[in-house]
Amino acid sequence: MAKNSTNYFDTFIEVAEDCPVTVAEKPPVKEPRTAVQIEYEMLIDQPYTYSSDDVLYESNGNRKGLAREDFFAKPQPCFRASALGKKYGWGVHCNEDGKIAIYGVESEDYKRLASDGSIKHLKAMRSSKK
Repeated sequence: MAKNSTNYFDTFIEVAEDCPVTVAEKPPVKEPRTAVQIEYEMLIDQPYTYSSDDVLYESNGNRKGLAREDFFAKPQPCFRASALGKKYGWGVHCNEDGKIAIYGVESEDYKRLASDGSIKHLKAMRSSKK
């Protein structure tokens, strides 16, 4: 089976153009835990520990009881589709090793990464059509 990776390298995923917040927010706590809640919990205190594949598998595949190999047997949405960047105001930085960290849209680190010309820049996907 071919693996369909979602990892980016040396890339910053900025918040979506239609993100409703100007200050990053913690996703609401729910039971059972939501995908965005798992993503946030994995990344907020452990920057550059996990790859996008690691986080998306835990938040979507493992949560649904799928084996990692089965989850990545089909193409998966990347972090551009995560509610972290679409709704809650978190930018996602992928370092040279493919490990990721999140930064609030209002933070100095976010502004620094958003203006860094040495890395690739993408936007989180819009929630609504133009």
